[in-house]
Amino acid sequence: MNFSVTVLGSGTSQGIPVIACDCHVCTSQKKEDNRLRCSVLLEIDGRNFVIDAGPDFRQQMLKFQVKSLEAVLFTHEHKDHMAGLDDVRAFNFIEKRDMDIYCSGAVEAALRREYHYAFSDDKYPGIPQLNIINIENKPFKISGDIPVVPVEVMHYFMPVFGFRLGDFAYITDAKTVSPEEVEKLKGVKVLIVNALRKEPHISHFNLEEALAFIHEVKPEKAYLTHISHMFGTHEEIEKELPENVFAAYDGLKLIFQD
Repeated sequence: MNFSVTVLGSGTSQGIPVIACDCHVCTSQKKEDNRLRCSVLLEIDGRNFVIDAGPDFRQQMLKFQVKSLEAVLFTHEHKDHMAGLDDVRAFNFIEKRDMDIYCSGAVEAALRREYHYAFSDDKYPGIPQLNIINIENKPFKISGDIPVVPVEVMHYFMPVFGFRLGDFAYITDAKTVSPEEVEKLKGVKVLIVNALRKEPHISHFNLEEALAFIHEVKPEKAYLTHISHMFGTHEEIEKELPENVFAAYDGLKLIFQD
């Protein structure tokens, strides 16, 4: 399987720069410090899949020249992870098919509420065409042949799905993870996981918690994502990390080979 992962966005819900903020992170001119909302592109045997479609989805598709898309996998229903879904209609038009959407029942309910016009019996021209495929906390396949293992984490009281595909795992918006779910991650070579900032937060890993989680999973390499402007610049964050842990950045590409 030819498999690569591109980080489309490594920022938290406000992105970086934050609107009206003049801090040294938000005013940095370095490209690594400009972070769109959290998402990744999976390129598998020439087919494209995206995990989450937040408010920057259109910008991300243009920036990274994504010309085709088979499906969107959703981690959870917060707006910074699902607010850009309307723009899949460009792919509907080009590819002449509905967009497959893999999500939990809670995410489906949110999508039906937020994008009610897409599910109406009275179809308006140009609306996104969506094919909802419900997933539960058990292995499933995308596009019929690509195995995915969901990993349930808790975002305060909200269940959130991370996803493992072979040697790679992607976890975002985690605060706590049960031992049973951690076990699903054992043996991954590369882990992307959220780390909001150094100070504690009610619903996200801070740096200390993320590093403890990485130590428990023991991947060969780990990358931090869902990063806040309060964490520091990319350069400052990297100085805080052990040798096998790195700060993700928009455009980071990871390549996996069998």
